[in-house]
Amino acid sequence: MAQIKVYGIDMHLNPIKEQLSDVIHGCVVEVLQFPKDKRFHRFFPMREEDVFFPPNRSRAYTIIEVMMIEGRTKETKKKLIALLFEHIRKELGIQAVDIEILIQDAPAYHFGFRGMSGDEMLLDYKVEV
Repeated sequence: MAQIKVYGIDMHLNPIKEQLSDVIHGCVVEVLQFPKDKRFHRFFPMREEDVFFPPNRSRAYTIIEVMMIEGRTKETKKKLIALLFEHIRKELGIQAVDIEILIQDAPAYHFGFRGMSGDEMLLDYKVEV
């Protein structure tokens, strides 16, 4: 289980939501070995006056938060971050200075889906990668 939130300035984020979701999902499938049909993304476009960021960032400034069940190694998380930076730059032209990524993980029992807590679920993918 991974829930992904993406924040950005509406004028920039809205036109690229679908493509950015595809890029993020491709990285998650590759690195975390998720099934291709497991995509849980939410986008939070904000008005420019509601976002404050340093002057060396552009209007493409984007924050990506990944919340997932614990179990992935430090190396796996670092690989996901690196791949996100690389593919977002290559496929969307957003430079690393305009991307911030936060990975948070929590015990499976902190998640609830399909009527159960996450530690009661039989998942169809590995968490320990």
